[in-house]
Amino acid sequence: MPSSCKDIRAALAACLQSSDCVMIDRNKPSDCLREPLLSTMPTKCQQLKKGYGECKRGMVDMRKRFRGNQPIAVSKELEVTSGGGQSGKGYQLYAGKPAFADTARETAGNEPEERDWREVENEKFRKG
Repeated sequence: MPSSCKDIRAALAACLQSSDCVMIDRNKPSDCLREPLLSTMPTKCQQLKKGYGECKRGMVDMRKRFRGNQPIAVSKELEVTSGGGQSGKGYQLYAGKPAFADTARETAGNEPEERDWREVENEKFRKG
């Protein structure tokens, strides 16, 4: 199995092992993942099951074949600060580096608007 779903699979297995369905009722984990026992599982386990299904579905989705599944992180802070020592704003790209950290500058909103290059060229043509 590719490594993109291993983390969420391990989290789902740990959640199942610590759930009441397995620990108290002594059901198999595979039985706990199916109805009617699925509705008795904690919300966290149900969310992990849904996320694992989406991860597996993303592995065969042709739109994601080259880029792969989105990285799984616990919070947004981990995604932004984990890549390359940059604490900038942006989205996570391959190898955990932000994609848009240095491309856009922050503005206060009161800067003068730059003139379009076509207007500048037309003005030069009219004068000359």
